[in-house]
Amino acid sequence: MALNIKPLADRVLIEPAAAETKTASGIIIPDNAKEKPQKGTVVAAGKGTKDEPITVKVGDTVLYGKYAGTELKLDGKDYLIMRESDILAIV
Repeated sequence: MALNIKPLADRVLIEPAAAETKTASGIIIPDNAKEKPQKGTVVAAGKGTKDEPITVKVGDTVLYGKYAGTELKLDGKDYLIMRESDILAIV
């Protein structure tokens, strides 16, 4: 998949995971009650700063804060762009 976007410095482009549509017990969650996902896959990453190189790589699954990043819509898909410091963990 070729994107026409390249994050700069310590920024990372993330494709959020799909929101859960069913609970573990089988109850279907309506659209207005779905929670914003906090997990996603790294699609592109910048080179980092001169003091701190980037530690995540394309394809990593990461956890991030609920309100982290800026939402983007490219080619009909939703993405988040955020600083690497907003990423909490690599799963």
